[in-house]
Amino acid sequence: MSSAPSRSNTDPIDVALGAAVVALADRVAAVGASNPVVVLDGRSGAGKSSLARRLVAGWPSRDRVQLVALDDVYPGWDGLADGVAYARESILRPHARGLIGVWERWDWEADARAEAHAVDPSLPLVVEGSGLLTPEVAALADVSVWVEAPGASRKARALGRDGDTYRPHWDRWAHQEDHHIAVHDPVALASLVVRVP
Repeated sequence: MSSAPSRSNTDPIDVALGAAVVALADRVAAVGASNPVVVLDGRSGAGKSSLARRLVAGWPSRDRVQLVALDDVYPGWDGLADGVAYARESILRPHARGLIGVWERWDWEADARAEAHAVDPSLPLVVEGSGLLTPEVAALADVSVWVEAPGASRKARALGRDGDTYRPHWDRWAHQEDHHIAVHDPVALASLVVRVP
């Protein structure tokens, strides 16, 4: 048996995400609701999706948790703001009102909406995606998170994940993120800021 430390104990990204899950689980538990809503925002490649998946896996209760990634909602490469508005109206507002939300996945290849998915208002909900943390969305969330990471790290992760599919659209998407940050100041709306190396 090796006495060397495991990668998960020394990898700075893993350590940052692990600490964030603990902090988020504490905040979720403090809400005291059976169906809390957590929203995670941050620029592309910051670690939102990884953090959301870890949060769902480490949820502080035995409840089934619904996870929606805005990558499945944005209507194409120019659709950051439209995707957020769609998620707000189709997913988050119905959940807040105790109604079943219904959203349709965006098929990037067909450039059209595809199959429908339901969101149960009685269950916890985690929604993650760039541009998500606006004042209107923050008002619908119990816990709001901004995930921050250095630009070079973000780009390496995003292009490592999506490669040549994303590369020609990186600047186009970043411009929409810049606009969102300038207009909405999501860091100021976040109840927790997570820094990922």
